[in-house]
Amino acid sequence: MKKSTGSWYEVETGKDIVKCRITGKFRLQGMKLTNPVAVGDIVDIYIEDVEEKTGVITNIHPRKNYVVRQSPRKKHYLHLIASNIDQAILNITINYPKLKQGFIDRFLLMTEPYNIPVVIIFNKYDLYNNGDIGVYEYLKDIYTKIGYSCILTSAVSGVGIEELIKTLQNKTSLIAGQSGVGKSTLINKIQPDLNLRINELSKYTGKGQHTTTFAEMFDLDVGGKIIDTPGIKNLSFNNLEVLDVAHNFREFFVKSKNCKYSNCTHRNEPGCAVKDAIDKGEISELRYINYLQILDEIESQNYWERHKM
Repeated sequence: MKKSTGSWYEVETGKDIVKCRITGKFRLQGMKLTNPVAVGDIVDIYIEDVEEKTGVITNIHPRKNYVVRQSPRKKHYLHLIASNIDQAILNITINYPKLKQGFIDRFLLMTEPYNIPVVIIFNKYDLYNNGDIGVYEYLKDIYTKIGYSCILTSAVSGVGIEELIKTLQNKTSLIAGQSGVGKSTLINKIQPDLNLRINELSKYTGKGQHTTTFAEMFDLDVGGKIIDTPGIKNLSFNNLEVLDVAHNFREFFVKSKNCKYSNCTHRNEPGCAVKDAIDKGEISELRYINYLQILDEIESQNYWERHKM
């Protein structure tokens, strides 16, 4: 599927774009979804009107992977961001707008369960001061050590653009980030003929203003596809339990094999190999602080709320 607009879905058939609605109820492993069909889905359709190019989605093929988050509007529901992707591109900035504490780790918690490779783009390099560059170097060190690629980019100066193009070539990539981090500007730089709409940061709040309203997939001249998504304001997880989080902080999971207890949550348990690794500087304390905050949020939702799915 090429584009989702809420109630209608644009399906690419190879030669045409067919505007489709859905019939029946589609569920994801028994979970409630605000959008049962995601951009990237392979679907079967029935053509209702050949001239108007409208139809009905009758079947969704099994997904090799998907990215899902808690719905920002319906806390008991999940929202599918995209499916069947080769990699995710997380576009962030140190400033302009200011990077939210913990945002990177929350995003990685959506991709890690399906082993989806993530490339972290530190965008708007042309605006960085010495302090921003220091933060970038600090974060790059944390995430490259645990296996995530990092690229410094600027659509204005061209820094990192060639490296980004090579990263996207011949792959289906999801690009995501906070509002205002420059996703659309970067895509326009890579594929100028798309001419995606761009807004400036709000002068009042300094925060990004939404330009992308719905997820949409575009073809790239270099080969491959890119899925542009609306800016993300916050990420919560009503679909995860405490141990799900522990298992999907990848370096925690590796060390946890040496924990005294198999169900260690790496908080107050004795013989915790993860806490020992933090004390030795082998695991980032920043990642651990973000981990604890996510656990607190999950546990603050009572059991009935989290299992209403």
